[in-house]
Amino acid sequence: MATIAKTNGLVRALVILLGAAVFLNYVDRGSIAVAAPLMKGELGLTATEFGTAVSAFFWIYAPVQLVVGWLCDRFSVYRLIAWGVILWAASTLLMGFVGGFLSLLVLRVILGVGESVVFPASGKIIARHVPAESRGLANASCAAGIALGPALGTLFGGMILASLGWRAIFFVFGLATLIWLLPWQRVVGGLPVIRDGAREPMVPIGGLLRSRALWAMGIGHAAGNYGFYFLLAWLPLFLVQQRGFSIQEMTLLASLGYAVQAVAALALGVLSDRWTRSGRSEAAMRRWLLAIGQFLMAACIVGIGISEDTIATGVLLCLAGVASASLSTNLYSVAQMFAGPRAAGTWIGIQNAVGNISGILQPIIAGILIDRSGYDGAFYLAAGVAAFGGLWWIVGVPRIAQVIPND
Repeated sequence: MATIAKTNGLVRALVILLGAAVFLNYVDRGSIAVAAPLMKGELGLTATEFGTAVSAFFWIYAPVQLVVGWLCDRFSVYRLIAWGVILWAASTLLMGFVGGFLSLLVLRVILGVGESVVFPASGKIIARHVPAESRGLANASCAAGIALGPALGTLFGGMILASLGWRAIFFVFGLATLIWLLPWQRVVGGLPVIRDGAREPMVPIGGLLRSRALWAMGIGHAAGNYGFYFLLAWLPLFLVQQRGFSIQEMTLLASLGYAVQAVAALALGVLSDRWTRSGRSEAAMRRWLLAIGQFLMAACIVGIGISEDTIATGVLLCLAGVASASLSTNLYSVAQMFAGPRAAGTWIGIQNAVGNISGILQPIIAGILIDRSGYDGAFYLAAGVAAFGGLWWIVGVPRIAQVIPND
């Protein structure tokens, strides 16, 4: 009994640390948006150049996941995530020294390499260690990290920006990320499991690539990411430049939406686990939460784009947070349901590669639209893609059930 209790405690600690890794992932990738109100002018960047720098992260982040996911199923997933953290922390810190567009572009690409490991690795670890009736809360911990990263990153980044300037944001965030490695090494060292993925029977990647469900998930993932990444990249600039908010006001508004997203993610995780334990259909519940979340996101993006009232903007940002929580909490749970523990790393790697095509295209498309005609077109396009995603979860994704056998 003591051994079982110790193992359960280590698994809980593991899930918490995965959530913390996702949190740091989003703090560091979103730091460029927080720094933008001062950095963009000091470096002389146009909106198109800024959008390209944001997009550069995804140039490598998306395609490299095809390899990283396979590596997570083949080698020690615990070591892979640690090396990824080291790489992205270093690139974040070095962004504090950039002198222009080119150096910023290069470091954003390196950041994408480091951060690419987080979701395939966390999906693999959760599929390996966490039973179905606890899957919702485990994935909600990561989903909360997706929200808390921008929330606290925007809050503390905005405070640093106002008092110390934009370069200090990258110095502080990069060093903070490195601290995560200390508890990770301790927890992983105590796990009584085989840590070498090579001992698990491998699933041929060709078989996965022929799965309609995998590509359908990738398309839904891309549609969901478009709206979230649009707000993540452009909201601080929009609120300051177009709505006339101060940096402090922008920081509080944006942080509020992300804080609501984190709370909603944890609540949805608890409720979804209760639903599953009751014996009702986990698949149907997650499909409809994904669809409703996308429709809500579309409505919120339109509302934020046209609202000029501070309170209304805050309410819409909170609702957008709930919509994002519904997506992020269920997206990887469904992927784990389709893939099972043997293929979760590879499946999520491929799904993320397709899903993050939005990260490549959205900042550039939005930057061009903003330079040519202002923010309206960029907001309406993001809302349209989000609405398409809601329809796709209803009619485009096949029956949700495991397609990869466990042995």
